[in-house]
Amino acid sequence: MDTRDILRRVRRIEIRTRRLVEEIFAGQSESVFKGRGMEFAEVRPYMAGDEVRDIDWNVTARMGAPFVKRFTEERELTVMLAVDVSGSMEFGSTISPKRELAAEIAALLAFSALKNADRVGLVLFSDQLELFVPPRKGRTQVLRIVRELLTHGIEGRGTNWGAGLEFMNRVLHRKAVVFLVSDFLTPVDAKIFRITSRRHDLVALWIEDPREAVLPAVGRIVVEDLETGKRRFLDTANAKLRESYRVARADSRERVKRGLAATRTDAVPLSTASSYLTPLLRFFNERRRRLR
Repeated sequence: MDTRDILRRVRRIEIRTRRLVEEIFAGQSESVFKGRGMEFAEVRPYMAGDEVRDIDWNVTARMGAPFVKRFTEERELTVMLAVDVSGSMEFGSTISPKRELAAEIAALLAFSALKNADRVGLVLFSDQLELFVPPRKGRTQVLRIVRELLTHGIEGRGTNWGAGLEFMNRVLHRKAVVFLVSDFLTPVDAKIFRITSRRHDLVALWIEDPREAVLPAVGRIVVEDLETGKRRFLDTANAKLRESYRVARADSRERVKRGLAATRTDAVPLSTASSYLTPLLRFFNERRRRLR
């Protein structure tokens, strides 16, 4: 793409996602995530009606009278978009590849952060760290993130969770809301995911394509692994082969679900074949009810 094409695509995504933020998504991320982080402010004498759980027992012991801790809500939120750009994200059998859908969803979240005056940053990773955009505020920052999502050249082909999540854990010194956008064809690394979910509010946006779940009966074909480049001849007319593939894919998907649940990572299933707005809004509404 030349510069004019890039600018047109960035502008098109900006118009579409900003409209969605204004009309549909406004306040959703704020209502769910604001106030999750609390900063210590002071201690004061215990008063009738205070929560017993807020008592500072160390100060109480020193002063000989009950004191409680007071906290203030963190005013600034950091939103990090960690986007898998491995080879498998180039696949798409419907309107757009998974990577293009990932870019639009990430742009929507970035413009939502802009509306809430939050800082937003970006990590692109494959089997290596591809790009890091430190979190900042402002429209210029969001437009840069959208541009990088659409145009950044990718060198790696595989998926390495450590390349993105371990790097992010090292450079982010405060708790952030981390949206991890991936197709999760690579098994969950329990250790890395557990560490990340303890340090940050980790949300997995799981993008799938319907063609990945089943093989069509189209006769003899050549299939290629987009991450390794390996090719295989398959006779898709063979019903046993198709059933074996379906079962293996279902088992793999179930392992990912169990892995995310075990590491306390919220998961939002998304599809290239349908709108992402409904599952995202359902997730935010569920989070809001849970926090209440």
